[in-house]
Amino acid sequence: MDNRPTNTQLLDLIAAPCFCVRDGRILACNAGARGLLLQPGMPIETLLNTGREEYAAFSGGSLYLTLNLEGTIFGATVERKGEADYFLMEEPAQARELRALSLAARDLRAPMAGILATAEELSLQAKDSESARHQLGLMNRSLAQMLRIIGNMSSAGSTMSHPEFLEITGLFREIFEKASSLVAQCGLVLTYAEPDTAIYTLADPQELERAALNLISNAAKFTPKGGAIQVSLTRQGRMLRLTVEDCGTGIPEENRGTLFQRYLRSPSIEDIRQGIGLGMVLVRTAAAHHGGTVLVDCPPQGGTRVCMTLSIRQDIPSGLRSPILRVDYAGERDHALIELADVLPAQCYETF
Repeated sequence: MDNRPTNTQLLDLIAAPCFCVRDGRILACNAGARGLLLQPGMPIETLLNTGREEYAAFSGGSLYLTLNLEGTIFGATVERKGEADYFLMEEPAQARELRALSLAARDLRAPMAGILATAEELSLQAKDSESARHQLGLMNRSLAQMLRIIGNMSSAGSTMSHPEFLEITGLFREIFEKASSLVAQCGLVLTYAEPDTAIYTLADPQELERAALNLISNAAKFTPKGGAIQVSLTRQGRMLRLTVEDCGTGIPEENRGTLFQRYLRSPSIEDIRQGIGLGMVLVRTAAAHHGGTVLVDCPPQGGTRVCMTLSIRQDIPSGLRSPILRVDYAGERDHALIELADVLPAQCYETF
């Protein structure tokens, strides 16, 4: 007699809506997924909102995509185990938690503005003292880290994107040229490769900049001094693939299934580099806003590889006439210094 649990019994141990897919169709659902009217036999192709091409090519790792269930969009993380793919969906409660973080960030901005103003005054007094400049750099780096956290909290519950029609290869080239010069001060080499031709598309430049810099920050945290971070932008039909690959220790297997929901648990006390994962929330949201997905895997040679896909969109809406004027989340400070504050040395912030 076989007493092994069935797929349904295993899935029912998971609180969030979850289902498994084999041969393109749902094989089994847990109670949460059945509550969303999902059932065995349904084709997964009809449920995908973003990620059709990416899921068709999926062979392993952790893939974040979105599902459309009767007009409601759900994020889902996909993991392959054996011959089946397991889809772990986000619960409505998770969206509420992210919105709560966004509201908390709004309340933090006012006192933060006062601290930054005081720091600017101190910088004028410290310019002639090497010791004072060093202390100022330490303080400013901490302020930049706080700005990054507040910015990530503020963006966590956002459903808005502000697309412009732009040349996206130039946008990424500028981002990674600046990032390369900064991470060099950490003893790291960042290389960037891009298509030979210009590519015009609708995109939110600030959202993509923050996502790209978050990926670089994550890679730099886990890359040993003297190591390399390889970044490439490639085109496959109507999709762009931005890939960031490091030569670090890789992702522990026990963390791979929660990469896109790490904000739901406490930071690792063993490794403070893990953080709470709001940066990956920003990355996955940026990808979804641009019709793409995020795939995280471990290449054979080691390290971690993150691939964010973006859909090339050239059908300009009639209402889109010019870039939208919006308040700069960094208070006109250097975005790269804020997003890379967890990895850069204090001397980078003496004139912050």
